[in-house]
Amino acid sequence: MQQNTRHTAHQHRIVVVGAGYTGASAAGRLAARLHREDVSITLVNAEPDFVERVRLHQLAVGQNLRPRPLDAMFAGTGVRLRIARVTGVDVDARTVTVTSPEAPAGSGTEDIPYDTLVYALGSTWNTHGVPGVEKHAHDIAGRAGALRLRDRLADLAPGSPVAVVGGGLTGVEAATELAEARPDLAVSLIGRGPLGDWLSPKGSRHLRKVFAGLRITVHENTDVTALHADRAVTTGGDVPAEVTLWTTGFAVHPIARATTLETAEDGQITVDATMRSTSHPDVYAIGDAARAAGPGGTPLRMSCASGVPSAWQAADAIAARLTGTKLPTISARYVNQCVSLGRREGLIQYVTADDRAVSAALTGRPAALYKELVCKAAAWGVAHPTLSLPTRRRRVTAERARVTAPTA
Repeated sequence: MQQNTRHTAHQHRIVVVGAGYTGASAAGRLAARLHREDVSITLVNAEPDFVERVRLHQLAVGQNLRPRPLDAMFAGTGVRLRIARVTGVDVDARTVTVTSPEAPAGSGTEDIPYDTLVYALGSTWNTHGVPGVEKHAHDIAGRAGALRLRDRLADLAPGSPVAVVGGGLTGVEAATELAEARPDLAVSLIGRGPLGDWLSPKGSRHLRKVFAGLRITVHENTDVTALHADRAVTTGGDVPAEVTLWTTGFAVHPIARATTLETAEDGQITVDATMRSTSHPDVYAIGDAARAAGPGGTPLRMSCASGVPSAWQAADAIAARLTGTKLPTISARYVNQCVSLGRREGLIQYVTADDRAVSAALTGRPAALYKELVCKAAAWGVAHPTLSLPTRRRRVTAERARVTAPTA
């Protein structure tokens, strides 16, 4: 009888949108922290499989990746999987609008109500408004883009020129993976600054050595001003390219900006130290979708390295607030940047807590093995969000689970 008095009038409805590294981690961690009788956890994702985004450059060059079905990943956890495309969020009515992934735009929509929303829709590629990019370029910000690029590369004849635009982590990994897998192609990289300018001297030297060994042509300190089907127009002249891969950073999913949520200038949802929205306390944002402060107050960069800890923080904070326990604090800090340079070479650049390179770096085959271990650990961590440590599902108190009716 005493136990029944602790039950809520209805289950507290938690909806997690997006099942990338952060959304999937948050859903699984919430399921491990909260009692199933007290909460319902719904995970909404447009694809039935978990996508290892950090491996999409491998998929693009034709490597086969292990399938990771979400229904198998969450079997027995209590998480309800909903395969649907999120088309809108009404944070005042507390609903998420979804449609079938196969349905035409604007048709077959359904509203999913929530009491707590975890927003993890992440990011996509950023064209920066450069003319011709949307029409002619490829991206590897998602599985669909990587598969389109794979099909296009398979059609290229030996000697065909391929350009990778963007000298950051994604561009460097994609260019080296491509040049190693397809040595018959003429691969070039176009970057706005010097190659590896964010690295230590040791890291930069190794990067240049690998690029030279793979015969990748580098156009440094160069901006792309327009893109055509057969070339990139740059500040240093035209660069031939039968295929162009665009990797100049990420853009936040546009749905949040269309809501009444408080967002930063780039559309990221502004959050406090617990990843809770600064304007709507029943909304949490994690990963690339969140404008979260890191060490020294600087915003965390869009990455798996900062996204997963943000998912842990949000899930633990939600559980603590619902169960009346102490709010946890997970310190977000950086340790290293792990860069794959094909399958045989790698670079581990050690960094300060706020992501600035230090002199130490691991290079060569040991670094490649290290990066592979990190990728495997990241995928394993999604399926084991409490790192297989003992956990206790706590009961939700009726007072804390009670939700007032949303305002009109």
